[in-house]
Amino acid sequence: MTINLFQTAEYKTLITDHLLKTIAYLFEKQQEFSMACEVKHIQFSPALPQEIQESFDEVVLFIISGYTYETAKLEDGYFSFEAGFGSENFGSTVSIPLLSIKQIFVAEHPIVINLAEHIEETASHQNAKKNSMESLLNNPENQKLLKRKK
Repeated sequence: MTINLFQTAEYKTLITDHLLKTIAYLFEKQQEFSMACEVKHIQFSPALPQEIQESFDEVVLFIISGYTYETAKLEDGYFSFEAGFGSENFGSTVSIPLLSIKQIFVAEHPIVINLAEHIEETASHQNAKKNSMESLLNNPENQKLLKRKK
């Protein structure tokens, strides 16, 4: 069975680190850039008016320059910035999970391409995975199977 290498935990960790380091490098060099991002995972605070939200395609390009660049920051697995939207320049803080950043550009040059999918896990889902693994490992019969596998 073939696995999709770009959806493994290892690749997601690798690309998350690459995105973090690349953005940090661009900040260090005071280089403005653009990002193509999946809209479905982006949070806007305050929420954008419906007509603006509906005008976005599945992937939106953000140009991180000027005031937007000055307010941009990396924090807790998110890239965030302030921006104005629509003809009325509706102000909102944009928060993007790192894995929702699909490409980073400097001028017209793509410098990062991310093929991993961002999947939001709720705390209850994470606890369920942990509890099921604990149950599996607590059974002595399963311990024997795990030892044989090594």
